Amino acid sequence: MNSKNKYSLICINVVLILTLLLNSCAKEVPKLPKKRDRTTINKYLELGYKSNDNSNFDSSYYYFNKAKYTAEIQKDTSIIIHSLSWMAEMQRKQGDYSGSEDTSVEALPYLENNNKYPYGETNLYIGLGNNYLITLDNKNSIFYLKKAINAKTDELVKGDIINNISLAYTEEGNYEKAVEILLPLLEKKEIIKHPENYARIIDNLGNNYFELGDSKALSLLQKGSKIREEIKDYWGLTASYYHLAEYYKKENPNLSNTYLLLGLEKATKLNAIEMRLKFLKSLIEQNTGDDLKAFSLSYLHLNDSIQKVRQNSKNQFAKIKYDSKKEKEENVNLKTQKIESALQLEKQKNKNLLLYLVVGLITVIGSFIYYFLFQKSKKEKIRISYKTEIRIAKKLHDELANDVYQAMAFTETQDLSTIENKETLLTNLDTIYSRTRNISRENSSIETGVSFVPNLKEMMSGFNTTSLNIIINGLEEVNWLNIDETKKITIYRVIQELLVNMKKHSKSSLVVLTFKKIEGKLHLEYSDNGVGLEVDKIILKSGLQNVENRILAMEGKITFDSKSNKGFKTKIVLPI
Repeated sequence: MNSKNKYSLICINVVLILTLLLNSCAKEVPKLPKKRDRTTINKYLELGYKSNDNSNFDSSYYYFNKAKYTAEIQKDTSIIIHSLSWMAEMQRKQGDYSGSEDTSVEALPYLENNNKYPYGETNLYIGLGNNYLITLDNKNSIFYLKKAINAKTDELVKGDIINNISLAYTEEGNYEKAVEILLPLLEKKEIIKHPENYARIIDNLGNNYFELGDSKALSLLQKGSKIREEIKDYWGLTASYYHLAEYYKKENPNLSNTYLLLGLEKATKLNAIEMRLKFLKSLIEQNTGDDLKAFSLSYLHLNDSIQKVRQNSKNQFAKIKYDSKKEKEENVNLKTQKIESALQLEKQKNKNLLLYLVVGLITVIGSFIYYFLFQKSKKEKIRISYKTEIRIAKKLHDELANDVYQAMAFTETQDLSTIENKETLLTNLDTIYSRTRNISRENSSIETGVSFVPNLKEMMSGFNTTSLNIIINGLEEVNWLNIDETKKITIYRVIQELLVNMKKHSKSSLVVLTFKKIEGKLHLEYSDNGVGLEVDKIILKSGLQNVENRILAMEGKITFDSKSNKGFKTKIVLPI
């Protein structure tokens, strides 16, 4: 694979890595929020309505509370207000008036303004007004019932609200005001067409006329009672019977007592506790003897029972609310844990992405470094190969070509039949062979294993001649097997180059090579008794620059010591 293709491959890898990282770091497209699903809420509401119709007020409260909780999760404010209104109604029906007030007040912040939730506003204020009406807080009752009327209020509902306002005025003793606001309702077509509402208004109007001593009272009371009997409005009949009993209380006590007994019977069947207590109270006031005792016992027993029932209901409502709050807190904690877990996962994901990025960058940088070093190494190998070729060519030309030429000339001009000429030719050929072998050894591979020392000895002994003696000290004392291959090759080539340089320039007759290992470093000392030269000239002229470069590349040190006609010395220190 050529360098251009390698570079292209690296670039492709870089693009792929960066693309992968960018895709990994990309954020997910946020999903569109789903529309509100009221299926579960509607299920709870239906169960709440059904429980209310069956007078299971605790169960009704429970289901409306579940609807509220679900609506809170979905942030459905209108359902929250609606549910709270019904919850307050259930508490009111069970006599938990303070709890009913608290539940209604809880819904007030959700209204925000007068126009956003008009129906919820109306129901909430009606509930508060009725609650205060029952607890005889007439001023607050009138205040909230008036607030319940707005532009969206249905005429029939508005009539009921005004009727309840009139009840508050009646309780205050302001009968004229009660009559004043009731009379216009009799002209409303929506009310006239609805007999239950119409009967309720004329009954209350008749009662206020009675308090004022107006003769129209009886006819209105009787008319209201008759309508209620016809439409079987038994809850309304209890009120009619009570008002008729009050009307006849002085005028006809027996008839009054009859209406009280009829009302008590109806209230008992309807389980209308408040009305039963009201009728029993009046019967106690109007009777004597055994009847008085019987009604009194019934009143006391019923009153005690209702107090227990109310307290139980109050406790039950509180428990439902507490359980709901606890469930909500647990869900919030669970949600928080999920969020924290998601955050931890996101952090881990970010760490992983960062790690991938770092690994990717390291890979990219490493690829470029590898490519750079590979190219540099390749160029260096080419350069070294080129220099080796030049050096070999120069040696062949300088050292062999002349000898070969002389040998050829000697063969052509001399008589080889004589022993002397034959010996001369053989000597010349042996010299050519030795020089060829030396050139081969200088450029051949070097054995760095167990044969390193024998090969090194053989290489050095190859420079011995009759006129040159090489002495080697300490070579066997060094543990060459523990020395790095590269450093052994360097030592081999350095000694070889020193000896070649000696043979070329120094005219030495004696060379001493000493090997020592001192404190984890190899010390090599070289000395000869040649002509010597100035150090700078030695390096520049004799080619010892190569020796110095090899030693410095191995983080070693080399020093030269030479003077004219006093030989040449060098000391090498190499970490091993």
